[in-house]
Amino acid sequence: MSEAKVALADARAKPVRVVAVSSGKGGVGKSNITLGLALALASLGKKILVWDADLGLANTDVLLGVRAQYTIHDWLKGEKTLREIVITGPLGVKILPAASGILELGEISEADKQRLISEFEAWREDLDFLLIDTAAGIGPNVIFFNLVSQERLVVVTNEPTSLTDAYALIKALSTKHDQNQFYIVPNMVRGAKEARAIFELLSNVSGLYLSKVSLDLAGFLPFDEAVPAAVRAQKPFFIKSPDAPVTNKIKDLAVYLSQKTPPGFGGGGLVLFLNRLVSRPRLVD
Repeated sequence: MSEAKVALADARAKPVRVVAVSSGKGGVGKSNITLGLALALASLGKKILVWDADLGLANTDVLLGVRAQYTIHDWLKGEKTLREIVITGPLGVKILPAASGILELGEISEADKQRLISEFEAWREDLDFLLIDTAAGIGPNVIFFNLVSQERLVVVTNEPTSLTDAYALIKALSTKHDQNQFYIVPNMVRGAKEARAIFELLSNVSGLYLSKVSLDLAGFLPFDEAVPAAVRAQKPFFIKSPDAPVTNKIKDLAVYLSQKTPPGFGGGGLVLFLNRLVSRPRLVD
């Protein structure tokens, strides 16, 4: 099937939203938020696939307390299908484990491109959201996954380096790649007032220097001992502490996202993502 025909078929089918979850700095809780958000969306009846795309520090399977037997690299070698690679977690959330093989996706043959699209196509009716847990920073793979995704969520804390690096990520995506819409999620804050202050600081700086950028405060997560306790137990905080304040706030974030309609969203999110993925958009230095 041609790219145009695939895109047309996708537009007529159930829409799948593709969201990259990133942070300018490591250690801000990005992977915990991605997994918590996936579970919260699943609790709303959504069908979720999480792609762990943090090539240097893949840890989504660790947070679930499971070991990934296969990765995308096994798919690239033709040894496994995507369904054979995927781990199924709580509430039916599916995890596609990270591997350095993603670096090879831009070089795969036309036959493998069609194989990738075909295998994801078979999933389409089983998915509402594809969440991509990127690495931290502004490296090539972080930029890449943000470009191929339909929506972008940036996690930030109230630390100067986190704020500075989050702005650097937003600036790079805006000025070099014309991506200008971002969800902002302050993490480990003391309440709504602190979350609002973080958002307003980012928003004001972006307004001064990045005229096209539009930021939305999608929600916030409080500092909560339930999170490190869950990490130590290798169990998602959403499952281990269902009544914790952080769990309630991740539910609020899930409701916010599930009710949003991305600008220009016509239902072609998944195949648009795949077409971008296998063509690897040119990155500007």
